Amino acid sequence: MATLVLGGARSGKTRYALMRAEALAAVTDGRLTMIATAEAFDDEMRARIRRHQDERSAAWTTREAPHDLATALGALTPGQIAVVDCLTLWLSNTMAAGRDVEAEIAALCDAVAACPCPLLLVSNEVGWGIVPDNALARAFRDHAGRLHQRLAAQIDEAVLIVAGLPLTIKPSNF
Repeated sequence: MATLVLGGARSGKTRYALMRAEALAAVTDGRLTMIATAEAFDDEMRARIRRHQDERSAAWTTREAPHDLATALGALTPGQIAVVDCLTLWLSNTMAAGRDVEAEIAALCDAVAACPCPLLLVSNEVGWGIVPDNALARAFRDHAGRLHQRLAAQIDEAVLIVAGLPLTIKPSNF
């Protein structure tokens, strides 16, 4: 089962995904895995990463996957419950590395479809603002929109977080 958790910056997406994963682990005895995509290039980002780490209990195992997210998902096993935080950071890493974004998105979608365990995918909804004034920002917004549409079409559930409140936009069939 895969859930896409979308929302704006600081909307409570990660907190929601962690709570959902921990609740599922409590009833299934699943092993909690965080797949982190952030890279700490400066002090501010290091502090953000540290705050996110502090939000998680010792029950969590963290796997860093700033670039090879499909590979990280392919390494998951039954009995795990995984949270990916976040897809938009992974996308910006992919673009900055000069990788073929469409091929990487296709590989990610394949890995999500093949994932043998519950998966919560956290991502920023970036398409509600103004049209960016530069080509790179427009490309990022467009890639993120296409990524979200592709994932939403194939996942089991999609939840939009607004002001810390979840709004189910694609209900699970479970």
